[in-house]
Amino acid sequence: MPVETQDAVPARVRKTFPGISSRAYEHPADRAALTGLRKLAGFDALLKMLNGLIGERRVRLLLLGNAVQVSPQQFPRLEGLLADACRILDQDRTPELFVQQSPIVNAMTIGMDRPVIVLTTGLVELLDEEELRFVIGHELGHAFSGHAVYRTMLLWLLNLTGAASALPGGVLGLQALITALLEWFRKAEISCDRAGLLVSQDVEAAVRTHMKLAGGAHLHEMNPMSFIEQGREYESTGDVRDSLLRFSLTSQVTHPFPAVRALDLTRWIDSGAYARIMTGEYPRRSEDSSASAREAAKEAFDAYSQGIRDSSDPLMGKVRDFMREAGAVGDRLGEKMYRKWGPSGPQDREGTEPEDSED
Repeated sequence: MPVETQDAVPARVRKTFPGISSRAYEHPADRAALTGLRKLAGFDALLKMLNGLIGERRVRLLLLGNAVQVSPQQFPRLEGLLADACRILDQDRTPELFVQQSPIVNAMTIGMDRPVIVLTTGLVELLDEEELRFVIGHELGHAFSGHAVYRTMLLWLLNLTGAASALPGGVLGLQALITALLEWFRKAEISCDRAGLLVSQDVEAAVRTHMKLAGGAHLHEMNPMSFIEQGREYESTGDVRDSLLRFSLTSQVTHPFPAVRALDLTRWIDSGAYARIMTGEYPRRSEDSSASAREAAKEAFDAYSQGIRDSSDPLMGKVRDFMREAGAVGDRLGEKMYRKWGPSGPQDREGTEPEDSED
């Protein structure tokens, strides 16, 4: 008697992005920093030295002995997702992928010479296939952008904190640099959420992933629109005291909160940037060497300025008020100076004194 088989479900056809540059999805602040670092002569040598201090080989050996290396024979489903992500982002160098036993829901990309992606069993068990595709795309974005560069720097600086405490003012200077790197790190997470979306091409799966990171597997008890609105409320609720509390909550963490990440991803889509990439309008890797660090810095400045203008955070409202008032004062001073020293001021172009006039 023949065995009945179900019809195979056709695989979804996803767009690919030949020659795409990581600049296509990077947050302006992330892109500016990376563009500048790539142009620094001798920076690669410095990073290799730092990488040796962190012990990349040691980490890989630890994973080989204490985790499961993904391959066609082990976790073949994940191996297929990674291969497809590399195909979509046109990456011919596939990072190694490991699954590590841990109830903590986490994923990370480490290594510089040979990037390695690590997924915990807590994450693999929590997410469905399309959500895992988004996460693997996110982590591939880290490898593609070279984010291990500043992850290595951050780890190295954290290790130096104890030694710096013996130097006058050493900890304060080091802490300022660490704070700046953490801000950079958070923007990198925003960048890679966009990379994950380019790989998955499934907005619902991306938002579901963040919902599960925040609330666990109980999707039937959650609502995507309410979750995104929750992120918007987090950003805008309260007064200046709440703004300062938000700053204190996030200034020393490496990842933005899940509700904020979901909101930011929808804003990126609403901006039209995602649609443009999907239609083939994106920067190419062949143009990376000619990318302007100055232009990238200007884009980062513009992005932060736009964020201040658009923010509903009370503290940002105070900043906007201050900027408007400062601008108004500047306009008034400029007008007075023009009246006094301009073409109709105390001395005309021929050097003659103007006649006195009544007020």
